[in-house]
Amino acid sequence: MPSLQKPTNAFVFASWIAVATGILGFIIGLWQSDLLLNEKYYYVTVLLFGLFAVVSLQKSVRDRLEGIKVTDIYYGICWFGTLISLTLLAAGLISADLLPSEKGFYAFAYLLGLYGAVTVQKNTRDSLLITKSDEQEYM
Repeated sequence: MPSLQKPTNAFVFASWIAVATGILGFIIGLWQSDLLLNEKYYYVTVLLFGLFAVVSLQKSVRDRLEGIKVTDIYYGICWFGTLISLTLLAAGLISADLLPSEKGFYAFAYLLGLYGAVTVQKNTRDSLLITKSDEQEYM
């Protein structure tokens, strides 16, 4: 197992800010847009799917690095889900009747939210593993 270092409070805080800024920015942007309601629901669904996909992928990659068994089919589904979520966002934005600046805003907010979700999950897992190893040292 690779050596772990507890994430700094600044990095944990920055990660939470990234995920909150990305998700809230994306949602507020949708709320304020002139898109049809079904289009707004599409983008919210793609956001939720993407968040779940990247966290599952990060967990699968990390499990494999730590020697925890992850089936090839699940690992493949995680990669597929991540790539499909990005493809669905891109396809939706390409076909949307939005200004290029709006399309860029949604793309960057989406990516910031996904990045933030991965780092929050990583920090949570690292902190938990550090706490467990500290408890085992004192037993």
